[in-house]
This record gives sequence, C-alpha cells and structure tokens, in this order.
Amino acid sequence: MKQGFNPFLPSYEYIPDGEPHIFDGRVYLYGSHDRFNGKDYCENDYVCWSSPVDDLKEWRFEGIIYTKEDDPHKADRKILFAPDVLKGKDNRYYLYYSIAHSSVISVAVSDKPAGKYKYLGDVSLPNGHVYGSAAGDYYQFDPGVFMDDDGEIYLYSGFCPRQDEDELGRKYVGCHVCKLEDDYITMKTKPKIVIEKNPDFYDETRYFEAPSMRKFNGKYYLIYSVRIGGLHYAMSKYPDRDFKYMGRLHSTSDVGINGFNAENPAYPNGNTHGSLIQIQDKYYVFDHRYSNASSYSRQAVAEEIFMDENGCFKQVEATSCGLNGGPLKAVGTFLSYIACTLIDRNEYKDKEEKALKQVRITQDGEDREEGENQYVSRIHNECVIGYKYFDYDEKYDEVLIEITIRGEAKGRLNIRSNYNGEIESYINIDCNNTTWIKEKSEYIRIKNHRKNALYFDFIGDGEFDLKEFRFEYV
Repeated sequence: MKQGFNPFLPSYEYIPDGEPHIFDGRVYLYGSHDRFNGKDYCENDYVCWSSPVDDLKEWRFEGIIYTKEDDPHKADRKILFAPDVLKGKDNRYYLYYSIAHSSVISVAVSDKPAGKYKYLGDVSLPNGHVYGSAAGDYYQFDPGVFMDDDGEIYLYSGFCPRQDEDELGRKYVGCHVCKLEDDYITMKTKPKIVIEKNPDFYDETRYFEAPSMRKFNGKYYLIYSVRIGGLHYAMSKYPDRDFKYMGRLHSTSDVGINGFNAENPAYPNGNTHGSLIQIQDKYYVFDHRYSNASSYSRQAVAEEIFMDENGCFKQVEATSCGLNGGPLKAVGTFLSYIACTLIDRNEYKDKEEKALKQVRITQDGEDREEGENQYVSRIHNECVIGYKYFDYDEKYDEVLIEITIRGEAKGRLNIRSNYNGEIESYINIDCNNTTWIKEKSEYIRIKNHRKNALYFDFIGDGEFDLKEFRFEYV
C-alpha cells in the first residue's frame, strides 16, 4: 500500500509558494521553483505538478510551464516570484506573476492548466499605465487572483517590509485588491487596501506578503504570510472589504502550538506562502518548508485542516504524513527526510556559523529533476529529529528501530514517543564510516498502537547523517 508523506513531491523537487487549484478533476499545484543549493529565491523556471482529486498520494510532473526567457522584460535579477492561476470565462488559463524588483504583475495564458503559457501583457490601468511602474503606485508583489460566483475578477497583492516605499517611490501599504476587466489585464479601478500596514514589524499577526483568496460556504478567506510565523487568515462577507483577523492556519515550524514560538521553533523557521483548498469534502492547507539550512531550497508540504461549525479554522500542526489521510503505517523503511521536527539546541556565534554547522535536511549531488536521496545531515550533540505520526501493528507488543547512518560520531541516540517524554529506548552510536551502516535499538514496549510520534535525540561527540529508519516487530 502506497503511503503519502511530507514533503508530498519527490525529495529532489523544490516548489515553494504553492497555490493549489482544481481543474477537470485534478489538483494542480502552481508555485515558485527553487534550486537545490541555490543562492537566491526562485532561481528555476515555473513547473507544474498535479494529482487526481481522489488520490492525493499520486502526484504527476506536468513539466515546465513558463520560463524566464518567456517573459519579455529586462531585469538584472530576472527570477520568477510566486505565481497564481485563474481559469477564465473563456476556458483559458491565466498565469499571474512578477519578476524580481519589477513591482509589476504580468500575465501569461494557455489553453491547458499545465501550459505551456505564453506572455499576454502587464496589469494596467484603463489609460494604459502599467500599474506598479511609477512612484506613488502601490507596490505589486505576490499576486493572488480570484473569480467570484458573479464573474467579478479580483487581483490581490502587497508586500510590507519595514520601510514605507521602495527606492522608486512605490508604496508599501499593506494588502490591496483591484477588480479586473474580462481581458484579464486591465484594472477596472485602482487598488484599494483591504489589510492596512501594521507599523509594528514584529507583531506576530502582521500582514507581510503572499495574499491568497478562497471562498467557502459564502464566506471569503484571505490567507497571507506573516514575517516568520506561518500562514494566517482573515475572514469577511465580502471579497474586498471588512476583513477580520482570525488566527494562524499553519506553521511548518509549529510556531504558536505545542510550546513552540518563532524564537524556539520545532523546525527551521522562515518565510512562507500557501493557501487553503477544499478537495471533495475535506479541507487542506498548502505551505512550504525549508531544507539545506537555507531560504533558497524550499519544499511543498500540505496538511488536512478542519473547519468548525462557524466556518473557522484552527491551526493544524506540521506532520510527516500530510496528505496520507491519517497516520503512517509503521511497517518497513522510511526515508529520514520526512522529518517534521528538526531542532538544534546548540548556540552559535552568528548566522554564518549556524548556517554552516546546524543540523539540516539535504541531498547529495546537484539540483536535478529525478533521483531521490534527501537525508538528515550533520546530526550532533543536542540535535532532535522528529516524525509524526505512526500507527503500530496491532498484532505485536514490541518494536525495534533500525537506522542507517554514516559519519564520525560516538554517543547515544535516544528514542522517545513524546518530545519531552521519557526515553523508551536508545541506539549506541559508534561510527567512523563514509559508507552507510545499520544500527539497531533495543525492543520498545508498545503502550499505544495509534498515532505515535517518533523522536531521536543525540547526546555525544562528532556528527553523522541519517538516511532512513526501519520498524521491526516481535
């Protein structure tokens, strides 16, 4: 039986800023495209992945849908930032995006949801002025596009760093929205603000970037990113006004739940971008996580999330099982990169030392479009690697854990089913190997067969890599 994991795409694929949409019975994921070991955000061309709505474990690569060369603008830093896609009234598909430092939203069009897309034009006022190209315009960034039931098209945008305007005088004002004509590029009116800029840059609820609009049961949900604290949302009866802040939806670092915060996260913390979607009778939140101790190698993750009787969502925790439909069956071998907890308790003198030495999820080789071999690397003293959740086989009362490791380290790898719980078993680590070797724990008494977390924490000297772990029953 195939199981689903987080990240849900192959481990070589780095798709942040995910916007999921359903077209013709499939879920299509549009996002930016990072590069493994990249030196900047979004260095690769846009690609698309899709899945049948009734099997979210089966994702298919749709190929490159738009390249940097397809965009006609000249730019010193020509990288394609977070896109969104709308199915038009003409049954064509419209890709909204911006390139670095442009403050202009551009549009490309295709006859198919997975492209290939062709440049159409830039979002402009009726007089032809390309909005975002002049001083005084609201800064255009991270487009989110939405068509309401009455056919009105709304384009959301906005970026809120500390300063009030960029070097060309374009205004950072908060999240703003405009209506578009049926040509998909002409503004009916100038943008208006729907979430005011909060001057307190460190407010945990402050709108920062990444607006995305969804509508469920007649209510409008404006999803957005705060600076480093995950995805949040506001609600309204209207698509363009009266939004009320409702809370955090998700953080890949579990900021805000389980005792974690932005300064002490459960997983390396940073920017985020994603959205909500209803697939059949369930709701899901799509987001991204960091890898390779970098902001530039981000990966798509997703979780089922639950709506209450009032139409509100409560924050859902980050897990390793994501779109699996429940805990993973603890049978056989699991690759280590599906960790949802990655904590390094060591103190570093500065960001440079931390980026060099901290525990991380990484891969061997260069950036590529095939071949999975991500793993947890540089595990050293006071590092914790965690996985949520597993169901143990009810036929057995005991289980052991076998790990595959390499490196130079000596110490003890403790095993727990709760982050701050008692040590239930351990594995002695004594390796000096450049090739992968296997080590086993003692048998663990299974106290509860349902929904178990698994945490490894290392106490010792040196460092090692963890490729995979395996469950063995007696």
